[in-house]
Amino acid sequence: MSRYKILAHTIWHCQYHVIWTPKYRYRILTGTIKTEVERCIRMFAEQLSCEIVELNIQPDHVHMIMMVPPKISISEVIGTIKGRCAIRIFQKFPTLRKKLYWGNHFWTKGYFVDTIGLDAEKIRKYVKFQQEKEQSLELNN
Repeated sequence: MSRYKILAHTIWHCQYHVIWTPKYRYRILTGTIKTEVERCIRMFAEQLSCEIVELNIQPDHVHMIMMVPPKISISEVIGTIKGRCAIRIFQKFPTLRKKLYWGNHFWTKGYFVDTIGLDAEKIRKYVKFQQEKEQSLELNN
């Protein structure tokens, strides 16, 4: 199987490594909130015809590797995912909206994005094993 995808007039392989955080980097992405965030990310990515290669949600950030068709910009994808996910989270967990520090924003304004080329496997392993790193840090504190 080829690593390339095919559209009507394009053969492509556009992979991105993306990281973003909740507002103030609060460690809120746990339990049912984490489950809902993961469900939202997967659902909205699929609606945009994007493929999630790796997804790892830590208590204070989201790591993701995704393939995005060249007909859609990465900023549009991340803006849509973060925006629609925030709306769903506030609908499902209305007590979050009432906390003064949220100010109607669940995520920070920005995000990190990098294209993945020859080091794809190395980055993929890094994203996949973030959970182990996080757990070892928590045990040492």
